[in-house]
Amino acid sequence: MKRILIADDHEAVRWGLRAVLEQRADWEVVAEANDGSKALTAAIERRPHVAILDFSMPRMTGVEVARRIRDFPLQTEVLIFTVHKSGLLAQQAFEAGARAFLAKSDANRLLLAAVDALLVHKRFCSENCRNELDNGGDAADGRRGLTPREQLVVKLVAEGYSNKGISAILNLSVKTTEAHRAAAMRKLEVNSTAGLVRYAVRSQLVEA
Repeated sequence: MKRILIADDHEAVRWGLRAVLEQRADWEVVAEANDGSKALTAAIERRPHVAILDFSMPRMTGVEVARRIRDFPLQTEVLIFTVHKSGLLAQQAFEAGARAFLAKSDANRLLLAAVDALLVHKRFCSENCRNELDNGGDAADGRRGLTPREQLVVKLVAEGYSNKGISAILNLSVKTTEAHRAAAMRKLEVNSTAGLVRYAVRSQLVEA
């Protein structure tokens, strides 16, 4: 029996994933989590073959959980699941040790194929994902001065989150979030939130 972990902060999404996955008689959803910290704990305790992790979860993002799974290390393959078709997010996911990246809009037709690939330790990326990675190459050149955490803080700023909100999502102190934000502004040579937003749109961190 293949063991699967689902982590998403929306119960309806977890229910939908479970319904799709349990079409396979030899697959079992052994744990669910509604934030990144609980997802990591469940991965350590249940040792699933596959962990399906939402990118944007409270306390720890899916990418951070993937990195911790690799550092532990656990023999768990990771699929990062997100509403954003973003080359940057896909790149971060793969760099963190995830082996699959899937937009939620593609889940109904591609989820089973993605998990099949992970169960034989193969990388999975939809055609849309590959296109985003290819098209994001030029934009990525302009992001090389930012650390992955700074990129993520800029992305969340552009999505309208306050420093307090970002701190809650990333499980950081407000002071640390402010430091990441200030470092990004210094590197990008912008002096306002509007400047960060313009940069985020131009660099495909968020959709226009």
